[in-house]
Amino acid sequence: MLSVLRVHLPSDIPIVGCELTPYVLLRRPDKSITNDDIPESAPVDGHFLRYKWYRIQSDKKVAVCSVHPSEQATLQCLGCVKAKIPVAKSYHCSTKCFFDAWQHHRVLHDRAASAVNENGNEEEELFGRFNSTGSGVLNATLSGSASAANLTNGSAPLYPAAVTQRNGGETWFEVGRSKTYTPSADDIGHVLKCECVVVDAETNLPVGHPNTILTSRVIPAPSPTPRRLIPISGADLMGHADSEGRISSSGTFTVLSYNILSDVYATSEAYSYCPSWALSWPYRRQNLLREIVGYRADIVCLQEVQSDHFDEFFAPELDKHGYQALYKRKTNEVYSANTPSIDGCATFFRRDRFSHVKKYEVEFNKAAQSLTEAVVPSAQRKTALNRLVKDNVALIVVLEAKFSNQGADNPGKRQLLCVANTHVNVHQDLKDVKLWQVLTLLKGLEKIAASADIPMLVCGDFNSVPGSAPHSLLAMGKVDPLHPDLVIDPLGILRPHSKLTHQLPLVSAYSSFARHGVGLGLEQQRRRMDPTTNEPLFTDCTRDFIGTLDYIFYTADSLTVESLLELLDEESLRKDTALPSPEWSSDHIALLAEFRCKPRPQRR
Repeated sequence: MLSVLRVHLPSDIPIVGCELTPYVLLRRPDKSITNDDIPESAPVDGHFLRYKWYRIQSDKKVAVCSVHPSEQATLQCLGCVKAKIPVAKSYHCSTKCFFDAWQHHRVLHDRAASAVNENGNEEEELFGRFNSTGSGVLNATLSGSASAANLTNGSAPLYPAAVTQRNGGETWFEVGRSKTYTPSADDIGHVLKCECVVVDAETNLPVGHPNTILTSRVIPAPSPTPRRLIPISGADLMGHADSEGRISSSGTFTVLSYNILSDVYATSEAYSYCPSWALSWPYRRQNLLREIVGYRADIVCLQEVQSDHFDEFFAPELDKHGYQALYKRKTNEVYSANTPSIDGCATFFRRDRFSHVKKYEVEFNKAAQSLTEAVVPSAQRKTALNRLVKDNVALIVVLEAKFSNQGADNPGKRQLLCVANTHVNVHQDLKDVKLWQVLTLLKGLEKIAASADIPMLVCGDFNSVPGSAPHSLLAMGKVDPLHPDLVIDPLGILRPHSKLTHQLPLVSAYSSFARHGVGLGLEQQRRRMDPTTNEPLFTDCTRDFIGTLDYIFYTADSLTVESLLELLDEESLRKDTALPSPEWSSDHIALLAEFRCKPRPQRR
């Protein structure tokens, strides 16, 4: 007979909006062991598995800490209540927790006061871009009224309340009858119970005792303080709200670049400081989606997107928000098998703002094979390929804007845009390979520029710090022949050094913080910039490394920067130790820039 050997949950802590799927180990009638599901529609030997989920609700009111959501709250900031800040953000687990978080927490009070003074709309100021178009279930937990109701157990349940048992001060409510269950806002602070039992298909009666699991208390999904767009001019952002409430200026568009940290790399060994529940993919994918959708960028360039996650999650989810998706997975010649965990670059664009014209795929492995055949003696080609073949790729997309700022004197002119999205090799001892990959990409973009008068954006994780040879090539158009990075060139692929140039007028978008005059918010951002390189102090922050690896470059002769997403500082991350964290689900931070196309003179 079918029997259940073991039932457990991959994560100990359930989070609102993150699907719970129990792992069930079964013994089939033939004594074989399996973890396949046995639904009622496909019984085995006349038996199937039935699941039930319960919420154990105590008469005692429970609130959770806003900083450490796995801890029960013991005190509340009354200033938050007075300022009408969402109740969930007012709870703390200890006085030390409150004092440690005060510098960060105080920002909520300041913003609430500022919002009331300026426009009387506290919630829009507090939640900004994040709260308007969040992803389904998660977004419901972010509003102030919902949080208050949930934490006091005052909201009506979303399901028919079936009281299964009442024991002393506890009541069990049945909340689900499928194998998976997604905690809702009503579950916050409560323990869940999963029940799995073998059922006789003929009699529809349970066989033997049910197997049960009790979770820890359900916690709300942590919500970071939203990052705001900082106008480079120092003036307030001008624009209008579209049908989704998105602020957009005529003729401008926004571009997001973000290394989202592939799940295959998000291990507890690599990021031991991050709670295991916050590293789990069911949690990270929802948190990442909420963040990405919240920015409402017109173009989104993501790196480290696993191929299966692109197909099964990001493409369909972002499609719901009006994005068309393009993807280039890394090549896998060095792999012994085609595994679904290979990541790549994904570019999304809003269908209402752009249409797809053309796509180019750059495979650095193919370029490496051509290079070695052309310049490396045959006896050394195997060694050369071992060094150069690293599976990195770039995705280049040509888009046509559905908006125009060309003016009445130049009607009907197509506004094209070329967007490159790449992830350059990570190994620090392969500086020659990094530089060669960047040069290869730029030479490809030069060919596109030669064939069309088109603005260009080069986005991605270049795994190169400011001042390195790849950064110098991108930002300066050349590399100093005496640059220390050029010492590492065992294959001679960087010689002669005079070839390490390109003609694209590229400028780093975030250098605008350092190059423009004093304005609202700009001084604070300058303190988060390196004055010697005009780049952010960091875009990647782990316990072992903090520095800048990510960039958005643009052609300065055809585009201007209107505004930039504010940078994070180390102080704002202090309570999280490093990235990833419960609030931010990647070890990188997102970069976002708003651009305006410069009117191009008509060719005569």
